[in-house]
Amino acid sequence: MPQTLASILNAAAHGRFPPPDGGTTVVPQPSHRDAGVIAFTAHSVVFTDEDPRWVRATLASLDCDELAATMNPRFLAAFLARTGRSTDTIDLLTVASALPGDPPLELRELADPDHPRVSRARKRRDDVRVWAADGGVVVLGRGVAGRWETAIEVDEGIRHRGLGRALATAARHLVPDGGPVWSQQAAGNARSVRAFQAAGFRPVGAEALLIAA
Repeated sequence: MPQTLASILNAAAHGRFPPPDGGTTVVPQPSHRDAGVIAFTAHSVVFTDEDPRWVRATLASLDCDELAATMNPRFLAAFLARTGRSTDTIDLLTVASALPGDPPLELRELADPDHPRVSRARKRRDDVRVWAADGGVVVLGRGVAGRWETAIEVDEGIRHRGLGRALATAARHLVPDGGPVWSQQAAGNARSVRAFQAAGFRPVGAEALLIAA
């Protein structure tokens, strides 16, 4: 059976990764919204409806380390130009398993939230739900290939008190159906990286999402 992005992500969530053979797997986009690249250890996955021959020819034309080719700025720039899409950054992609019971802090679900983090989430995720704590929010929604994704926001005035870690941990309790929950952190956002890893999220790769116009 041909691989899909969903099957690759499900395997990675359970610790089964593509072979570290320096190769690149090209799979169809799971939806019009979702296209991009995920770089695992010594193996990349490009998800696109573009011709796989174009992907491989463009990668082969680069004068760089083959293991870094899919995240090379020149490949990403060519990918963006061909698809007419945009991107924000290359993120660290992390995942955690669900946890039983209630979250470790008091939360209230917001029925109609008006928060910048929520507005961004609704552009890139389906079935978005939002909970608020004193000084922060945690967002859950279905993102790339239908995976559950979370994002958090902590008010500037109460940072460095462990709230980010508590909100990230809360997402593991809130994820429906007991499945894995994913999150992306910009590599330069050290506070976010530390908070999610302290909450048990494991790094699995790097991800560049191409955003439809």
